[in-house]
Amino acid sequence: MAELTRRDFLRLGAVAGAAIGAQACGWDGGPTLRPLLLGVSRLNDGVGQLLHTNGRLAPVYLPAMRSGHMPSYFISRRMPTLVRPADWSLDVAGLVRKPMRLALAELEALPRTSYTVKHHCVEGWTAIASWAGVPMRAVVELAEPTPDARYVRFDSFDDGYFNGWDLESAVHPQTILAYAFNDRPLTPEHGAPLRLYAPVKLGYKMTKYLTRITFTRERPGGYWEDRGYPWLGGL
Repeated sequence: MAELTRRDFLRLGAVAGAAIGAQACGWDGGPTLRPLLLGVSRLNDGVGQLLHTNGRLAPVYLPAMRSGHMPSYFISRRMPTLVRPADWSLDVAGLVRKPMRLALAELEALPRTSYTVKHHCVEGWTAIASWAGVPMRAVVELAEPTPDARYVRFDSFDDGYFNGWDLESAVHPQTILAYAFNDRPLTPEHGAPLRLYAPVKLGYKMTKYLTRITFTRERPGGYWEDRGYPWLGGL
């Protein structure tokens, strides 16, 4: 039997979830399969935590290698859009010394990171694209989490979609709050005005349409994670 790689281990639960539905982001397995999926997810996360190395970086590509198309995903019946984009702001709260509310212009004034990387969807497809935004680490440093803060919850205006991350993953060098896609301002198709992005995570972990970041002591769940998808969602 061939030796399983680190990526094989971390994707076992995600592949199991993708295999049971016509779309990976469309069904939680129902009352019969959902407990099985949750069990696979817990096993996947346990192995993933053992193999997790925060310093590992995803490969970067030349902009000329970008894919021609990248699908758009959301859970609302219609593509989420803001009625008054100028009124949008990002709340940063929870176990922090300096809670704050940041407008898009304030985020754009912070240090900027950009890269061209490969996006991995739990359904099995990939796409190379360029992203730009503020490193999540910069926002963490501004907010000053208390020693009790171990996790981060990301909330969106996409019909209540949310994700939970461990703080270590949130401050990974390639974790950003993206406001640009392929050299242009982010559009609603990909999570405007702001989305979470990290090329070392599967796509469902990258919360789009961000509205709030909350630092917590307890581990938050997640929209798909609570339906059986791996909580770490790493590659």
